[in-house]
Amino acid sequence: MRRSPEERLRREIAALYDVLTEALGTEKVVMRAGKLGTLKEMRSQAIPDRLLALQRLVFEDPTLETRPGKAQYKAVINEIEDRLADLLAQRSVGDALEAKVNAKMVARHQEYLRELRLEALREDAGPETPATQRRLSELEALDARGLARAALDVLRPRALDQVVGQESAIKALIAKLASPYPQHVILYGPPGVGKTTVARLALELAKTRAHAPFAAAPPFVEAAGTTLRWDHRETTNPLLGSVHDPIYQGARRDFAEGGVPEPKLGLVTKAHGGVLFIDEIGEMDPAMQTRLLKVLEDKRVHFESSYYDELDPNVPAYVKKLFRDGAPADFVLIGATTRDPDAIDAAIRSRCAAVYFEPLTQTQVARIVREAAQRLGAKLNRRVADLIASYTIEGRKAVQILADAYGHALERAGGRSASVREEDVLEVVQAGRIVQHTPSRARRTKEIGKAHGLGVLQYVGSIVEIEAAAFPAREPRKGMVRFNDTAGSMARDAVFNAASVLRAITGTDPSDYDLHVNVVGGGNIDGPSAGLAFFLALHSALARVALPQDVAVTGEISLAGSVRGVGGVVEKLYAARQAGMRAIVIPRENARDIEAAPEGIDVIAVGTVVEAFAALGLRVPVPPAPRSRSRKVSR
Repeated sequence: MRRSPEERLRREIAALYDVLTEALGTEKVVMRAGKLGTLKEMRSQAIPDRLLALQRLVFEDPTLETRPGKAQYKAVINEIEDRLADLLAQRSVGDALEAKVNAKMVARHQEYLRELRLEALREDAGPETPATQRRLSELEALDARGLARAALDVLRPRALDQVVGQESAIKALIAKLASPYPQHVILYGPPGVGKTTVARLALELAKTRAHAPFAAAPPFVEAAGTTLRWDHRETTNPLLGSVHDPIYQGARRDFAEGGVPEPKLGLVTKAHGGVLFIDEIGEMDPAMQTRLLKVLEDKRVHFESSYYDELDPNVPAYVKKLFRDGAPADFVLIGATTRDPDAIDAAIRSRCAAVYFEPLTQTQVARIVREAAQRLGAKLNRRVADLIASYTIEGRKAVQILADAYGHALERAGGRSASVREEDVLEVVQAGRIVQHTPSRARRTKEIGKAHGLGVLQYVGSIVEIEAAAFPAREPRKGMVRFNDTAGSMARDAVFNAASVLRAITGTDPSDYDLHVNVVGGGNIDGPSAGLAFFLALHSALARVALPQDVAVTGEISLAGSVRGVGGVVEKLYAARQAGMRAIVIPRENARDIEAAPEGIDVIAVGTVVEAFAALGLRVPVPPAPRSRSRKVSR
């Protein structure tokens, strides 16, 4: 059927409305028409009105007011068709993109659900495999069985009043620790006298004082200076802490993926608010002592790393805080050493108070053995404690011998309770090749050419036996002096000094004799304190005067015959007491170092070798008058 041009135009406009409705949707077309105020024109049957309404809807232009004329119908329809083509193209592309987005969202959702299922399975099954479960059961079986506590743990003092022979040191340490302003302390003393135990118990007492700054449970971090090692590149430092750089050290997964350096805290931070106890602090690396000094001043440890970036969003807040503020390290340092103070950095010593622990006497060691036997539940025969004390002056070593001897007693009794006998102790010392601590003992006799000097090593005094022999020289004025080289150059100089003083005091020329001076048992004498003993031994050998063997002497002699002060007088006094000496001769300069002499030994202070003769009950030699030489005068 043929339609009129007007009818075809109406149908074409209707089709354009249908396309617009399909592209936008009926509701959106109606809402747009209402917004543009063209609902009336849409419902009109007049072609100009409908074209105007279609123009407004397609171009979203409410300012269009002119209705197209017949001559403009074709141009207006072409513009509307071009615009609708653009809308349809956008709609097609949008649908395609939406389809892709929906597909990706579905895929990711499926992946997320799959990860959730795997995580749920891992939570149910865990990371365990049959091999790891088997190893876990083996570890649990090892934990289930164990031996009894070590003997030293059982026998260690549990209170300060159980520590023997260190009353003054304990009092001094508590005064410095249980204070509103606690001090850093270095404990000097021989091994095995209770320095570590006293430090731990002193902290327990200090935290109960209301005026002390310690909390209810302050940390007591213990370290050994002999094992504290560090890398000069600062990759590891167990004392102060270090930075764990994942670039070349590896790290946890969350840090390694982002290359984040992680500071590792050291012992000084773990001891924050408490005590850091370093045993044998004198053995620490000098460079580490210097770094420890910096921490003592700042009370913080600061970290540095070339790999740290404060602007990196992957860096956790706590890592940023450590790099920015450092780690807290406000603690009290207690160091213990058996070495001389010079082995410790002078700057550290200047910031630490010094507390000296006394060497134990044989009576005190015997008391430690008896009290340890009570804690052990063992019975001792009457002489067992004294026998053990004769083999050591260390409380820790004495307790070890007791525990071993108790084991022998139980074995002898078939596991039943039995008393520890002397033969049990002898079996222990023979198996361990332990010798008596003081082989040189005082004797109530006199001998020619033999004197007892005194030495100190690691705050432990010892008897030094010195003997001398004199023989007429084969040729006048060509006598020789022989001396064992192992005693050291300082001891050799002391012998030569003694020979010069001997010639000045007695008038005897040592060059007329072949002299042989020997240090019994060898050993290096690191110091001039044996000078007086060398002098007396040489005089006794030359003058054939017997010396008492129950008197020990110490002191440096000058060429003028003065007896000069020496170190370690307190330790030497205890050594003389341990050896059963009735008296000890010391320089007058050291008299103030001894507050009170132990019971059973006399302390005699002298200033010259002449006074030393009188102290030993010897006759003071009178040197002969110098020979007068006549000179012939020529006229």
